[in-house]
Amino acid sequence: MAGENEVGVRLTDAQRLDWLRLIRSENVGPRTFRTLMNHYGSARGALAALPELARRGGAARGPRICSRDEAERELAAARDLGVTLIGLDEPAYPARLREIDDAPPLLAVRGELAAFDRPMLAIVGARNASAAGQKFAERLARDLGQAGFVIVSGLARGIDASAHRASLATGSVAVLAGGHAHVYPPEHLDLLDTLLHTGAAVSEMPVTWEPRSRDFPRRNRIISGLAVGVIVIEAATRSGSLITARLAAEQGREVFAAPGSPLDPRAEGSNGLLKQGATLVTEASDVIAVIEPILGGPLRFADAAAEPIVEPPSPEPDVGERSRIMALLGPTGVAIDDLIRLSGASAASVRTTLLELDVAGRLDRRQGLVALV
Repeated sequence: MAGENEVGVRLTDAQRLDWLRLIRSENVGPRTFRTLMNHYGSARGALAALPELARRGGAARGPRICSRDEAERELAAARDLGVTLIGLDEPAYPARLREIDDAPPLLAVRGELAAFDRPMLAIVGARNASAAGQKFAERLARDLGQAGFVIVSGLARGIDASAHRASLATGSVAVLAGGHAHVYPPEHLDLLDTLLHTGAAVSEMPVTWEPRSRDFPRRNRIISGLAVGVIVIEAATRSGSLITARLAAEQGREVFAAPGSPLDPRAEGSNGLLKQGATLVTEASDVIAVIEPILGGPLRFADAAAEPIVEPPSPEPDVGERSRIMALLGPTGVAIDDLIRLSGASAASVRTTLLELDVAGRLDRRQGLVALV
C-alpha cells in the first residue's frame, strides 16, 4: 500500500482526519508537519509521538493535540459549505504551491479545481488605491486573463478587488486570511460567490476561523506560492504587498511592479521594488515576455514535478549528541549547518533535536536560522 506522503496518492478518509488533527495540534505548523511526516511516515504515528517529543524538548506539559471530535466537526462544517480539504501530495493540490517549504499540508478549497491547472499570476496592492491604480489593475488582470493566466489575489479592498473583478470571466483565485465561513472584508462576499463560478477560494485556516491581523502576512505566502510571478501596484513602504513581494523573491517567483508618482506615498514601496530590480510593468506584454520562457522551459507549470517528502526514518540522537546540540543553542539565531559542524552530531540528530524543541514550543525559526525561545 502506498504511503501517506507519496505524491499523487489520494488520502483515505481516516488519513485525512489524522492529517487534520496533526496540523491543528499545538506547535505544529507546516514545516513541523512536514518534518514529523518525514520522521514517522504517517500522521497517526506523528500524533502518537507528540507527547514524548515535547517532553524530550523540555516542555512542562504535552502539547494540546486536536481531538478526533474536533477534527470531525471541522470536516462536517467544511462539507456544509462545499469546501474540500486537499492534502499536500494529492493530485488536485496546486503544483506550484506544493514546491514551497511551508506549503499548507491541507488546503481548504471551494470552487473550480480546474483553475489550478493553468498558470497563475498574482496581482496585489494598496487597499486605499487611487482610481488610476485600480483602473490599471483591472486592465492588467483582464489582459492577462485573456492571455490564459488565472489571477490570484487576497480579496482585499482596492487593488485586490479590482484584479478579481476584472478576471471573473477568465478565472481568479482568492486566498482568504480566515476560514471560508468568515470572508473578509464582508462586503466582498458577493464578489467571492461570483468568483467561484470560474475560479476558486482557498484557505489554510479552520473553516470557522475569524481572521486576525497576524493572519494576513501568513496568507501572503500562499498568494505568492500559487503564482509564477507577483505584480505589485501601489504599495506603501510598510505594507502587506511588499511582504508578498519579498516572499515571492524568496520562493523563486518573478517580481513585477508598476511605477507610480514619486509624490504619492501609496507608490513608495512599489517604486522601491523597481529600484531593487523588480521588472517594470506598464502593460500585460511586459509580464508575458518574462513569464512565457519560464512556462515553456523545464519549469513548465503543468509538468512541475514536486519531490516526495518521504525520507527514511532516522535514529534518535543519543544523550551526548543532544547535549552538545542544546549547548550551542540560545536566543541568538544560528544556522543548522553550523549546528551540525560545531556539535559533531549527524544531520539527522540535529534535525530530530530541533523537532523535539519545535513540538515543545521552544524553537524559533527565522530566515534560515534557529534559536531558543
